Amino acid sequence: MIAELLAQADAYVHQISPFLVYPIRWYGLSYLAGIVAAWLLVRRICKVGKGTMEPEAVTDFIVFVALGMMIGGRLGYCLFYDRSLWGFTDSFPYWGVLAINNGGMASHGGIVGAMAGAWFYGRKHKQQLLYLVDLLAVSAPLGIFFGRIANFINGELYGRAVGNPKFPLGVKFPTEIVNWPEQDPEKYYQLMAKLPPATDFGYVDSQWTIHRIIEQTQKHNQVIIDLIAPMLTTRHPSQIYQALLEGLSLFVILFLIYKKPRKPGVITFNFFIFYGIFRVIAEFYRNPDIQIGYEAFGFTRGQWLTFPVILAGVIGLIWERTRRVETLGGWLPVPEGIDDVGDDEKE
Repeated sequence: MIAELLAQADAYVHQISPFLVYPIRWYGLSYLAGIVAAWLLVRRICKVGKGTMEPEAVTDFIVFVALGMMIGGRLGYCLFYDRSLWGFTDSFPYWGVLAINNGGMASHGGIVGAMAGAWFYGRKHKQQLLYLVDLLAVSAPLGIFFGRIANFINGELYGRAVGNPKFPLGVKFPTEIVNWPEQDPEKYYQLMAKLPPATDFGYVDSQWTIHRIIEQTQKHNQVIIDLIAPMLTTRHPSQIYQALLEGLSLFVILFLIYKKPRKPGVITFNFFIFYGIFRVIAEFYRNPDIQIGYEAFGFTRGQWLTFPVILAGVIGLIWERTRRVETLGGWLPVPEGIDDVGDDEKE
């Protein structure tokens, strides 16, 4: 019965406001939630596991990593997805890289930036880089999870079109209208011709803009929703897929691996492999960036950037098996007298 009802239902029209309460955005709260969750987890590991960093030092470490992540994420987006942002303009903030309202963040750049932050912290406080990056790797999926949920709330980075408009998980994103003036101008003008005067909904003039249309859907204006719904494309909620794969599933895997101390680097290289696999899978359901489209062999830019990450993880784990080093980390209390060498190195 439930399956039949789902099959008959129309796709959900996305109408979630990006603001919890203006001007507090869900996106900013997602970053805060990820940072706090990472702080709590890393403190736990430093408190009960084997390590060289005191729990009191975790706050400074997380600050270094968070700054690196935000800087790297933004620079990565400007480098990998929209190089026009490197240019300068005559209006504030004058440099496209700083115009955070234009474009977004790249997860690959965020990963590199976070690792750079860990490197700077380790150099300053004489900490082992691989040990620090392992702490980062086991907690990063929590931030990825919250970030992808925020992507869904914002109606951005949405999925590819589905063949069945009654697809049970299908979602229609009004934010796709932003691309219509260039990608499908006929549909755009058809929509504008159907809309009643904007003054009917409290605007001082009768003209509609894309921003106003999206704003009315976020205010749950059923008149506007009913008008645009038949024109919107039913899509995969790929942001949710990515939250469950790159976020929740990856966290569970790494959390279980890290329940006992490991040779520094083991968690990081497992992160590279599993994050890469999940990202490649999710990209098959995610709409490619409009300014890039599909690349060689039908893969997306995100997939091509991920293949080297997987390879680096495989090579890293092979290299780890050749090292005889002290194990560190772990979130379970370490019994006294535990062997300091990894199981695969015991003689």
